Amino acid sequence: MSTETKTTERRAGRGLLARLRASPFLSDFLSNRLALAGLLLIAGVVAVALYARVGAALGFAPSVEALRATRIGTNPSLAAPSAAHPFGTDIQARDIFARSLYGAWLAMKYGTITVGVSTALGVGLGVVAAYYGDVTDNVIMRSMDVLLAFPSLLLALALVAIFPDDLGLWRAVAALTLVYTPRFARVVRGAALKVMEDEYIDATVALGARDPRVLVRHVLPNCLAPITVQSTLNFGLAIIDLAALSFLGFGAGPGTPSWGLMLSNGVSQGLLTGEWWWSFFPGLLLAITVLGFNLLGDGMRDALDPRMRQAVD
Repeated sequence: MSTETKTTERRAGRGLLARLRASPFLSDFLSNRLALAGLLLIAGVVAVALYARVGAALGFAPSVEALRATRIGTNPSLAAPSAAHPFGTDIQARDIFARSLYGAWLAMKYGTITVGVSTALGVGLGVVAAYYGDVTDNVIMRSMDVLLAFPSLLLALALVAIFPDDLGLWRAVAALTLVYTPRFARVVRGAALKVMEDEYIDATVALGARDPRVLVRHVLPNCLAPITVQSTLNFGLAIIDLAALSFLGFGAGPGTPSWGLMLSNGVSQGLLTGEWWWSFFPGLLLAITVLGFNLLGDGMRDALDPRMRQAVD
């Protein structure tokens, strides 16, 4: 590589760094210590989840079958935390440490699916309702209002009972997806209505742009800030609601290394008999994960909202 090429690449790198430092969002986000702490917590949970899943696939961590199976005779039953079993064991002699790590993978996997699908549905419905208005807006938003009229967990319990029991966590995902969709629809509709007040939208329509192009190229990109914040905050909520449904017996099936199911078993069988570690460690990991997403969501909201930025300045 020639000297001129290296010099050009260094200049390009410095130019990129300068643009990143000049970004109001990155500047405000990186100056928010709580948001950075949330990002680090989430990165740690993701690393744990990937280690558990990849390790189970490659053989250097317990397989899913081993995490589910009753292993009495291999491990001591209800053993307190020790060097051999950092989180102790449950009544079926299963290592809670390995099950808790794999529970991180299940939480991130199903949480991502829940938030991703509900975001796509809510964004689509919200943008269409704002753009077409009149009858379309009334039909969509009144339907969303009906869903929002019920407490979220109560509605999720009612919906999850519709699906077959053998679906396991998938039925909880389907129920929570329907519960979260109205939240995204209302947020995106409000943001889209503000965007459509700008003159460039009228100019684009006057120039003959079709509706899909206006929505995808002009309206939706200007609604990304509230969508991003809502998705981040709902991610933590989805993980805790999935755990709550499993805790109540409407999510993960028996033996599944889910945080909610481990909490349920630990509280009902171990907490009152002195085996506190059975429910403590899964609950701790669940709390850390939700805290991370809440801190990250708050930090992104402060960085993306111009009103918050002006208040700080």
